[in-house]
Amino acid sequence: MRNIVVLTGPTASGKTALAVALAKAYHGEIVGADSMQIYSGMDIATAKPTQKERSEIPHHLIDIAEPGEEFSVFRWYEEAKKAINAIHGCGKLPIVAGGTGQYISTLLHNINYCGEKADSALRMRLENEYEKKGGAVMLEKLRGIDSGAASKLHENDRARILRGLELAETGLTKSRQNELSHGQEIYDICAIQLNFLSRETLYARIDARVDEMFAAGLEREAQKIRPLLGPTSAQAIGYKELFTYFDGKQTLEEAKSRIQQATRNYAKRQLTWMRAETGLNRIFIDAGADLFGLSTKILQLCGKIC
Repeated sequence: MRNIVVLTGPTASGKTALAVALAKAYHGEIVGADSMQIYSGMDIATAKPTQKERSEIPHHLIDIAEPGEEFSVFRWYEEAKKAINAIHGCGKLPIVAGGTGQYISTLLHNINYCGEKADSALRMRLENEYEKKGGAVMLEKLRGIDSGAASKLHENDRARILRGLELAETGLTKSRQNELSHGQEIYDICAIQLNFLSRETLYARIDARVDEMFAAGLEREAQKIRPLLGPTSAQAIGYKELFTYFDGKQTLEEAKSRIQQATRNYAKRQLTWMRAETGLNRIFIDAGADLFGLSTKILQLCGKIC
């Protein structure tokens, strides 16, 4: 059995700083689990680890794709396993850090996805149908094909509704895929979820982070990256909201406010996933501990495997 620390939490919860601190304490390396940090050139909007942090501790699965590329959960899992195995091979501890729930779930439950890869033409057709008909209609369509998968989804869960329909049209329902794709556990995982006693504290951190992003040059980055984005990378929060400003449809302050609200909404979705996920040890960021205290708490929780 090979050991791993998994560190997840909502955006702006301090995952990067804690992951670096843990890597220093445990002689570890970090594997990114963020669906937008994989793209090169998308640095400020995705709150990518700084060059200083990346020089202090090796980071994997960051800047491994061009913005125009499609990047599936299946591909991330395969790349993550390679990185984890390489880190183990060097006698170090892999620390998987990020807030993309699907990425974390594949690792926690060893979901192999049966080698299933996306069909871009099929996905585009379903995307267009979703735009025309809306989430409620598409969820009902999925319910008629795979009631088990549909029963777990909300009509606003666009990505999972589309994935369920995509699988069904290829002859494999999501429910059946779940039955087939869970392999035997191959890692001994200590999974940590960062959380907040006060939701307002989290929201204040999010607003402050957006302010910092603008100060760091988010506008320039959005202008530069705009022509390079593909269907997946274009969903990154912080870019599309600014495009309406660039096009003269909103003021800069309105665009900034939209980024803050979109980020808060994303954090809510992350926390919803985390409440349903099993096996996470929860640590509250706003319970009075500093970075050292939080690191010590995680060391205690993970002491059995590290």
